[in-house]
Amino acid sequence: MTRLIRFLFILLSIQTAFAQTQTPDQFLGFPLGSRFAYHHLIVDYFKTVQSQNADRMKLVRYGTTNEGRPLMLAFVSSPENIAKLETIRTNHLKSIGLLPGKADAAVPPIVWLSYNVHGNESVSANTSMKVLYELLNKDNALTQDFLKNMVILVDPCINPDGYERYTQWYNRVQNASPDVTPFALEHDEPWPGGRFNHYLFDLNRDWAWQTQKETQERIALYNQWMPHFHADFHEMGAARSYYFPPAAKPYNKDVTAWQRQFNDLVGEYCRKYFDKNNWAYFTRNDYDLFYPSYGDTWPTANGAIGVTYEQGGGGRAGLALERVNEHDTLTLNNRIAHHYATSLATLEAVMSQKEKVVTEFIRFHQDAATSPAGNFKTYVIKAGNGENTRAFGKWLDRQGFNYGIAGKSSSAKGTELTTLTEQTLKIDDNDLLISAYQPKSNLLRILFDPKPALEDSVTYDVTSWGLAYIFGLKAYGLKEKLAPAAIQAVAAENTIPASPPYAYLANWSNATDAAFLAELLKGGVLVKTSNTPFEMDKNSYAAGTLIITRKGNERIPFDNLVTSLANKHAVKLTPVKTGFVSTGPDFGNDNVVALKAPKVVAVAGDGVSATAFGAVWHYFEQQIKYPVTIVNAAKLATLPWNEVDVLILPDGRYGDIIQDKQFEALQGWIKNGGKLIAMEHATDAFVNKPGFGLTKKFSDKRKDEDTFKKYGEQQREDASDSSPGSMFQITMDRTHPLAFGCGDAYFTIVRDAYERDYLKEGWNVGYLKEDNYKAGFVGTKMAGKLKNTLIIGAQEMGRGQVIYLMDDPVFRAMLEKGKVLFGNAVFR
Repeated sequence: MTRLIRFLFILLSIQTAFAQTQTPDQFLGFPLGSRFAYHHLIVDYFKTVQSQNADRMKLVRYGTTNEGRPLMLAFVSSPENIAKLETIRTNHLKSIGLLPGKADAAVPPIVWLSYNVHGNESVSANTSMKVLYELLNKDNALTQDFLKNMVILVDPCINPDGYERYTQWYNRVQNASPDVTPFALEHDEPWPGGRFNHYLFDLNRDWAWQTQKETQERIALYNQWMPHFHADFHEMGAARSYYFPPAAKPYNKDVTAWQRQFNDLVGEYCRKYFDKNNWAYFTRNDYDLFYPSYGDTWPTANGAIGVTYEQGGGGRAGLALERVNEHDTLTLNNRIAHHYATSLATLEAVMSQKEKVVTEFIRFHQDAATSPAGNFKTYVIKAGNGENTRAFGKWLDRQGFNYGIAGKSSSAKGTELTTLTEQTLKIDDNDLLISAYQPKSNLLRILFDPKPALEDSVTYDVTSWGLAYIFGLKAYGLKEKLAPAAIQAVAAENTIPASPPYAYLANWSNATDAAFLAELLKGGVLVKTSNTPFEMDKNSYAAGTLIITRKGNERIPFDNLVTSLANKHAVKLTPVKTGFVSTGPDFGNDNVVALKAPKVVAVAGDGVSATAFGAVWHYFEQQIKYPVTIVNAAKLATLPWNEVDVLILPDGRYGDIIQDKQFEALQGWIKNGGKLIAMEHATDAFVNKPGFGLTKKFSDKRKDEDTFKKYGEQQREDASDSSPGSMFQITMDRTHPLAFGCGDAYFTIVRDAYERDYLKEGWNVGYLKEDNYKAGFVGTKMAGKLKNTLIIGAQEMGRGQVIYLMDDPVFRAMLEKGKVLFGNAVFR
């Protein structure tokens, strides 16, 4: 009997030990902070902890990355809250008007902690394990109080692909004992670095635009929960200390007094930890609350308290880095301790105002739905042919906005949102209407703002983003309230006519049309286009219209293939019975040319901007799904030119990449029919080069007063010669194929001045004149450089062509008309 009792005691001890939450050290098999944990180990730790705490934790897989890694979110709270998690969620959404009905119980504050949006800011994901453990540590009285009073959401790694790119590299090259020498290999992360996702996009700048898979999947879940507080954990340069709120100016003017007040409160709680431990920190510098596409500003525009935390370190810091100026060695353990402290400070700040956090959030959304701020109570989007607003409608859906159609024709007075002029407009029944009377009205107003007010010139990123510019929309703001009618979803359904048509016509005006063209060309379909406008059957067709003739496509199932692909891409086809037009070139005219399926090569590697290359890569692979071959910049000299039709040089420094002999080979290839697309600083390599017509504008000599600029005003002096991202309308030669489908007005986000003179031999397709500025901050010195300067140029060279793009039309995949222009550059 004694043996049986002893056996049962041992068994009970084993079960009890297993039921206890494992520490990160126990699970990993090495001390947390002594090395970087691979992403799969972090995920497995979260799964293990969930199995040991099923009553206090729920783990959700909300998506996958482009490389197939899971995106996970842990819900942590008391057993009572976890048991009724769905009820809390629905009551919360009811209380703010995002679900019908009334909440039948109060909800606790919902706090979302996001770690590692930038992959090589890798302290964050490692910190998440410590945070999770301590939240579930029953011996930690403070965190147990958190669980009783809050629902805490922990995302251990927003960007698994970037994180794993960094950790795989670092764990391969690190010394057995960390080498703290700053110039050691383990502190020299190779191109493209781990900061970005698979397609080398910065996920922290994608919240508003949601171009990336990870962002779309995360925000779909975010909109189902609408947290009261969102904290975003980052790292910055290794020489720096730690940043926490209050945020720097400028604040967006629509940040509420309560949100500003709570921003200060978070700083107070953070300071307690940092002052107690004599840790260095700073506040009110660098990290502002202006551009509404960050992990702090987009949640803020949605009513949450959104904050950013920045730890000194980043990819260069590795496991340990000597900092001579600081008389210390920065370790991963140091960085974990700091992020853990601000994680706790965040939760303490929310706890201290837990009732008000909830009531202010409810009031924010109720006020938005019943008495929205701002001049405009309705936004009208002219539908045109319908295709131009389709992408915008999908974006509205992802944001969680309510919208509809006019449902009837009427007239009204409104402000046209690109010219800011008062106009009388005719509202057609299929125009989109977006009422400001909805819970997300504040986000709607901020994103539509055509000229956001800027309280300080020193800013961190883009300073203009109006939706009418971004999507190339004819949009109006109305002061009167109009009620939208429900949209009757009608899929584009092209049927095969009873009488076989001579050709099918398709508009060319958006990225969907480019994807349609790409798939036609991949399928071996002969596609032509008219280089001039034409009319037939009393209908007008713009230059660039796609013409898909039966002639030349006899070897394919012509009607079935063309109509099925058009339906797939929601493209409306117009079947025509003849190749004769009433005005313009007949379909056999020389001005109706065939579009070929080009072999496209894009350059990547050292010297090339990772994000600029990533935008090009994403355009081909995800937006139009057309094959692109990627070559290393170092291998450009060995490129088999006879196999290449289009060569794309994304933004970068090509002075050391393209040598004199390569210029000769490149020029010979162009003359034989090649097309070179040089983007942003890649154009520097061709300035004043023989055979290339690109030259720099004459710049005035430095003025005498520059000699006596003040040291203490250095930051503002630098700002005077910058444009962090301002909106300009480019004057376009709309008769040139590069401009086809770009509309009557083409807008872009200007971030630099290239000071290019107009082409003497070639086509000045897009340029800035004296008055092309629309919105955003432009420094006084920069302003002059952005006048009378070439932005888009085309030069014919033999049978080939050089296209100069001093502005990136696929920047962050934001600009809808930019995608059309880039499609022109590739295919026309």
